[in-house]
Amino acid sequence: MIKRWAITAMLFCVAAITATTQAAEKNLIFNGNFEASTRKTGQPDGWGLKTDKGQEWASENGNHFLRLTTAEPGKMNLVYREIYFEPEDAGKALEMQVKMRCDGVVPGERPWFDARIMMNFKDSNGKTLKGAKSPNIKGTKKDWIQKTFQMKIPEGASKLEIMPCLFNTQAGTFDIDDMHLKYIDKMIEKPKTRAQLASFPVDGGKHHPPMLKVKGNQLVDDNGKEYWLQGVSIPSLEWSRTGDYIHNSVVIAIEEWNANIIRLPVKSPFWFGTSGWEDDGGKLYREIVDKLVESCASRGAYLVLDLHEYKAIQPKHIDFWIDAAKRYKNHPAVMFGLLNEPHSIDWKTWKYGGEVKSKVKAKAGVAAENKITYNTFQSPGMQACVDAIRKTGAKNICVIGALDWAYDLSGILKGYDIEDPDGYGIMYDTHVYPWKSDWQGKFLDVAEKHPILLGENGCDEKKMPWQTNPESPYTWAPDMIGCIQKYKLHWTAWSFHTSATPRVLLDWDYTPTPFWGKFVKEALAGKQFEMKKMR
Repeated sequence: MIKRWAITAMLFCVAAITATTQAAEKNLIFNGNFEASTRKTGQPDGWGLKTDKGQEWASENGNHFLRLTTAEPGKMNLVYREIYFEPEDAGKALEMQVKMRCDGVVPGERPWFDARIMMNFKDSNGKTLKGAKSPNIKGTKKDWIQKTFQMKIPEGASKLEIMPCLFNTQAGTFDIDDMHLKYIDKMIEKPKTRAQLASFPVDGGKHHPPMLKVKGNQLVDDNGKEYWLQGVSIPSLEWSRTGDYIHNSVVIAIEEWNANIIRLPVKSPFWFGTSGWEDDGGKLYREIVDKLVESCASRGAYLVLDLHEYKAIQPKHIDFWIDAAKRYKNHPAVMFGLLNEPHSIDWKTWKYGGEVKSKVKAKAGVAAENKITYNTFQSPGMQACVDAIRKTGAKNICVIGALDWAYDLSGILKGYDIEDPDGYGIMYDTHVYPWKSDWQGKFLDVAEKHPILLGENGCDEKKMPWQTNPESPYTWAPDMIGCIQKYKLHWTAWSFHTSATPRVLLDWDYTPTPFWGKFVKEALAGKQFEMKKMR
């Protein structure tokens, strides 16, 4: 029989544990769920909303939340709260959970002028300290999403400012609910990946590779030695002005995956510093590209500078190439990839230029490209772009993709080849994916007379939205690489990244994906594949 005193003790322990748990779970943000309202003003307690400034205590199916609306385009709409700390709180860990959604948020003058919760640790003198987070949300997210993040209270912090806001947006609404800030015992720290930990010198210690020229359908040096270029495309500088572990990826691709060519996508707004993210006119971005060029060259590898833009050559692209050509004029390791993926034009416009209409029906088999909007413009054409490059004195090989998002090269044999009397020649670029057919007609026929680079190719277990009966990557990948090896085509597999599908990397420890990366790594190491079926 359990004694009465034992039962009492057990109840006391349970009560103590419950009290401790409740204390640990205490929300430091009073009324963070926006439900309490003891006043008759229609306001949530503790928030002090300015209803004439687009701040609303909203309700939906009995649930209350904060709604901010852009009342004046380009102006801040902000709600302010403060959480205070004692000196002994320094080093303690905090966890924030918050639910957010937005509708029609249009960024302001800068890309980061969006819907966000700005947070700042401040000392007693009002100086901002490092360590706070600022979760943001863009565009339209009809459903609630929950974000959870952790941070440490920095030494000297006296308070944390919490400011849900529409940060100088042009339009949109921002909903916030269930803001919960609590102390936690310790932060969950993710182990560092190899991409984060690796440290490589820019100078790889080797002589720069020889300058290559086009001879028939081959690439050769001044002594007539033939070169077969095999490697990977390493994205991220087309969406980020600093890239994702870009230098470490370049070095590992060359030194450990045996790549002798890197295709490097870049974006002209980052290059010229006009994207809104820069305050230096693109100086840092261009220096990053310089560093990657030298990293490749000093490891004996080549780099294709891929202007990762779309549709047709525009005057701004010629401006880019004049500037880039002067910078890398006759650099032995650098080739010029004039335009990532031309599309929705005819062969005459592709080569000679002409009017390119603004509205073109979206095409199956592409993703991000369909989201890009264009005004009608006059294209100078590919030939004019090559001519402009040659006028700088740069003889570097130009790599040129043709129609159908750089897949279809067939017009090159029908009189639309690019003339290059003053340079080291043209290599044509084709992007081959499992949903593309007619390898023979679209690029193999051309490969008999011209050097071909498969600038993008790859497969994924993930079904693309436009695929009805997707082929298994475990049959497509060996056949694709078998085709490359049979015809000795130059290639840069897409993509040496963990998220830009079809991805070569499973994680940032550079583990190859089983459905594509494994085949790529084996091929670059010399394994031979047989093409059993032509597509």
